[in-house]
Amino acid sequence: MVVVDGNGIPVGAQLASAQLAECRLAESTLAAVKVPRQGRGRPRSHLKRVVADRGYDSHALRRRFHQHGTDLIVPYRKCIRNRRFEDKRKLRRYRKRWKIERTNAWLQNFRRIQVRYDRILTVFQGFFHFACVIIALRHLCNQF
Repeated sequence: MVVVDGNGIPVGAQLASAQLAECRLAESTLAAVKVPRQGRGRPRSHLKRVVADRGYDSHALRRRFHQHGTDLIVPYRKCIRNRRFEDKRKLRRYRKRWKIERTNAWLQNFRRIQVRYDRILTVFQGFFHFACVIIALRHLCNQF
């Protein structure tokens, strides 16, 4: 799982086995992200809003994020009829989710990450973080 900012730069990640549901890993992944403040002060640990895909559609997850003051922007699955928290104005932000998918495509450019050859998780983690650093450096070089 990768957490990205508004420009598609990875700011946090968590690697786990493929059998776990994404909504179970969401809170622990976001707990690893610290957003720096504009001025002085310690970094924020709770985000203002989180944009995610339909895999994160869960009433329990929405409730827990609401308790932390985070706005979870996730479209409901098609089979859900009672859409209590659906707000079309918030779903306008969901259209920018292509930036997240673009970051996943950037990560897939690294063949060693796309096809996981490494059996040891720490070795795979090292290459994953290295790829995230390269993506961030490319973005910085393109700004100047």
